[in-house]
Amino acid sequence: MLEPIHILIVVALYFGLLMILSHWTGRSATNADFYIGSRKSPWLLVAIGMIGTTLSGVTFISIPGVVGTEGPNMKFSYMQMVMGYMVGYAVIAFVLMPMYYRRNLTSIYEYLGQRFGNNAYLWGAFYFLLSRTIGAAFRLFLVALVLDRFVTGPMGLEFWHTVAITILLILTYTYRGGIKTIVWTDTLQTVSMLTAVVLTIGAILHTLDAGWLDIPRLLREYDLAQWFFFDNGWSDPNNFYKQFISGALIAIVMTGLDQDMMQKNLSCPNIGDAQKNMTLFAAVLFVVKMVFLSLGGLLYIYAWNNGIEIPNRTDELYPLLALKYLSPAIGLSFIIGLIAAAYSSADSALTALTTSFCIDILRLPSDVTKTEQQKTQIRKRVHAAFASLLFAIILLYYWINDDAVINSLFRVAGYTYGPLLGMFSFGMLMHNPVRDRWIPLVVIAAPVLSYLIDSYSETLLGGFRFGFTIIALNGLLTFIGLWLISTSKIRP
Repeated sequence: MLEPIHILIVVALYFGLLMILSHWTGRSATNADFYIGSRKSPWLLVAIGMIGTTLSGVTFISIPGVVGTEGPNMKFSYMQMVMGYMVGYAVIAFVLMPMYYRRNLTSIYEYLGQRFGNNAYLWGAFYFLLSRTIGAAFRLFLVALVLDRFVTGPMGLEFWHTVAITILLILTYTYRGGIKTIVWTDTLQTVSMLTAVVLTIGAILHTLDAGWLDIPRLLREYDLAQWFFFDNGWSDPNNFYKQFISGALIAIVMTGLDQDMMQKNLSCPNIGDAQKNMTLFAAVLFVVKMVFLSLGGLLYIYAWNNGIEIPNRTDELYPLLALKYLSPAIGLSFIIGLIAAAYSSADSALTALTTSFCIDILRLPSDVTKTEQQKTQIRKRVHAAFASLLFAIILLYYWINDDAVINSLFRVAGYTYGPLLGMFSFGMLMHNPVRDRWIPLVVIAAPVLSYLIDSYSETLLGGFRFGFTIIALNGLLTFIGLWLISTSKIRP
């Protein structure tokens, strides 16, 4: 059994390494370094770091937990969505990113201002800020719950202490270097997370007297290896076509139209390096997702073989086995992996929120009335303000203490990506200018109509449930709305 002092020592050493990286990369960092690393980030490091940001704490503890359940993403059905991701990443690499580089963007929502006007620019940035703030807080909240139950709680700390320490440490190592620092720290955190997963798989295989090549056989024996689901029609949340299409759209909107993810790509020296980064990132992510699902299957097999009751919240399965049943070394690697998973997502989100607010809302880089030093001070205050906002939202989630309400709040963030998909699609596929003053009406109406249609879809559409494909409907309604407020004059 792990002793608290052992956990504290390992965590302190880990954060010491993060702070060394932060000091090294943040020396003499400018605002340009903070926003896009002065476009000098090595593409290989960007690719590795993006893996950790994409996975987040939700993937680290949630995806393994659903493998052995009945419902969405059961068994290996999640790989159907991952296959869709590959299509989406191709669109990002060879359609979206060349446009971003050609226009020399720092914030990708600057494109909406150039294409449509100021209202489109502001609403695009607003939807990103809203969705990323809610999403980042939700992901950090899930990890904080696990840390509170299994680590900091037994040490006598309150939940808010855990959250405060977590956010303060993120703020400490990102406030100077921003993306220039995160490219390096996220690489460390990705390696830490994947090391924990590999060590856990190895430990379970050892107890089962099996090797790595035995994993497919074990998964088949316990009926956990099914990838494809075609039989139950569109009402099945695991339906192949719904998962595949959803995966492609989710990749496009939550990576290609997300300042958090694109900020790392835009920090590469040129489009060629950025495309190499996206290609390697996609290939590695495909393998990593299979590894996580394999871990999930093995966790269930280990629990079943040892008579361990599966927790009601399957998010707790991995931490339960790692901290209470497997060796102390596995427990320590899990803690480091969990912290890395939380921080690799939260630190880049915090930096991206700061970047978007400073560039898109305050228009700080183009403000000729302020010195560079004044701009730096404002940027640091914005960074601290978003850290405080994340802290407040996480405590709100904890205070609500209702999974249904919290999940509903998280789904709200999902609706905000639809207007971004519609605006970017219309801007790149059509040449008509739009009446910018009507854009707020369109981008507010589309999510509302999408929600209403989704609420009654089973009745109206013969049992069909949109699920993640609601993004497609939302984007389509936005596209149609923009077409209705466009003019016949062709944009030159």
